[in-house]
Amino acid sequence: MEYQDWHKADIIAGLRKKGTSLAALSRESGLASSTLANALTRHWPKGERLIAEALETWPEAIWPSRYQKLRARECAREEQGT
Repeated sequence: MEYQDWHKADIIAGLRKKGTSLAALSRESGLASSTLANALTRHWPKGERLIAEALETWPEAIWPSRYQKLRARECAREEQGT
């Protein structure tokens, strides 16, 4: 069974429901206000973790496709013995 990534609007709405925003979360984390927006469009473990923590979930739950690809690469490396 393949799970879909959360839509960007759902992530932003989830943060708003928690009383924050991507910009506020970025600043609270010592980053520039627009920095965490990068995690919405590309794999960035630190940013994904910060967003997931604010939403009280795991990055794998928000972006399952990103983590399935990583697991597949790790398994391939193990099979090759590297």
